[in-house]
Amino acid sequence: QVQLEEFGGGLAQSGGSLRLSCAASGRIFAINDMGYYRQAPGKERELVATITSGGAPSYADSVKGRFTISRDNAKNTVYLQMNDLKPEDTAVYYCNAYGSTYGMKGWTKYQSGYEHYWGQGTQVTVSS
Repeated sequence: QVQLEEFGGGLAQSGGSLRLSCAASGRIFAINDMGYYRQAPGKERELVATITSGGAPSYADSVKGRFTISRDNAKNTVYLQMNDLKPEDTAVYYCNAYGSTYGMKGWTKYQSGYEHYWGQGTQVTVSS
């Protein structure tokens, strides 16, 4: 299993900034893409930003130019810098990692299949 622990979030004023981070731990064999999704009340969960293991980012149109995603592969950690926040950014933000774990059979390490793992979510509230 891969555990994702989220940090950051909270309350910001319109035009302000917040930074989220998410650290993966557990029997990690490899992590490919990491990213953030968000879900506002009464709405479906939507993609915010993702980043490949090679560092290539991808953003939802609604956050392009305002949010920056980055990662530290050595720490299995992803960061989301959110600038120029707007009230419509208010949502619960969920960290996601697409990775595989390892197991041991005797002295032999084997790799499991890839799965999506989710953090517990962190609330971001932007006041106007």
